[in-house]
Amino acid sequence: MDESRYRRRIGELVEPGEQVLAYAKAEPAHGATPAPPPDAAEAGAPAGRVSAGSVLLNLVTPLVSWARGDRLVDRIVWGIAGRGEPGSAASRLHHALRPRADVSVRDVVVAATDRRLLVCVSGPMKLLARREDEERSLAETQVAWSASRAEVASARVGWHRLNPKRLRLDFADGSWLAFTVPIAESGRSLREVAAALSR
Repeated sequence: MDESRYRRRIGELVEPGEQVLAYAKAEPAHGATPAPPPDAAEAGAPAGRVSAGSVLLNLVTPLVSWARGDRLVDRIVWGIAGRGEPGSAASRLHHALRPRADVSVRDVVVAATDRRLLVCVSGPMKLLARREDEERSLAETQVAWSASRAEVASARVGWHRLNPKRLRLDFADGSWLAFTVPIAESGRSLREVAAALSR
């Protein structure tokens, strides 16, 4: 799908008089992420403990997993993709992008306006989509999460391991979350979002 079409859709989603400064199609970075908000955490779920067996089983059989083993594997393989207390800005943002019930593939678009940081999610995507499917997915794009510019402490693009295109969004509450683009794609749009949020 032509990414420039997202600009028009984001323009339809903003408030009257709000100006879109920059946007980037990205995905939440892989790795250990902030804990979910308190209202989203599973009540009564056993915490479990990390053991060598659970980590090995997570690597060998990805369909069988333990939460703590998953987090340890993520931390070792991918590093840390975000930090924050349950209910922090990064926690709420990450949960808004990854609700447990939704398993469909969707595009994520990070946008900076003159008033807010917007994170939009497209409609469900198909692997071999026709033009009509792409149009429907674009039309179903909605704002999944937003924050005022005052809530965003900083935004910067830098290296993380082998990827030089990782956008880190730091929030005023001390939490942070990272977004990336595939290594073969340009990081220009991420740098434009970071520059717009740093003005």
